[in-house]
Amino acid sequence: MSKIKIFFMLSGYQLTWLMCVFGEILYKSFLLGLICGLIFLFLAFTNSQNKWKFTFIVFSISVVGYLFDSILVHFKIYNFESSLYFGWLPIWMVVLWPSFASLFDEVFVFLSKYKLIALLLSAVLGPLTYYSGSPLGLIDINQLFLFLILMTTFWVFLMSFYLNYLLKVKFN
Repeated sequence: MSKIKIFFMLSGYQLTWLMCVFGEILYKSFLLGLICGLIFLFLAFTNSQNKWKFTFIVFSISVVGYLFDSILVHFKIYNFESSLYFGWLPIWMVVLWPSFASLFDEVFVFLSKYKLIALLLSAVLGPLTYYSGSPLGLIDINQLFLFLILMTTFWVFLMSFYLNYLLKVKFN
C-alpha cells in the first residue's frame, strides 16, 4: 500500500472520529459523524484492492466491537451521552466501528511483523481512546477499574484475532 493511501486512510478515519465526537459535543447531532463516516467508508471500499477481503474484515471487526461496547454499556460499565441511540450505543458508532475496522484491511498489515508491539499498542491506545471521551463529556465511566481491565483485555484480543486469524484468511 502506498504511503499516500495510508495517509488518506488514517486521515479519513480521524476525520470521521472527530466529526462523530465533536458533532455530538458541539451540535448535539449525530449527522456530521454519520455523513462523514459513510463517505469515508464508500471511498475506502471503492479504493480497496480486494472488496471481499475488505468487507469480511470490516464486518468481522465491527460486529465484535459493536457487541463488546453494547455489552459494557448494558452492564453500566460506561455509557455514552448522545442525541440518538441505536440499541445501547450512539448511532454514530454504526459508522465509527466500520471506519476504524477499515484500517485493518491494508493499513495495519505491517503490524504482523511486530506482533508484541501491536498487542502493547492495542492494550494502551484502545482504552485511552475511550477514556479521552470522558473529559469531553461524551462517555461516563462508571466502574474505572473494571473498565480498564475489560478494555485492555478486549483490545489485546481484537488485535490477536486480527493478527492470528483475519490476516490468514485467503480471498482469491
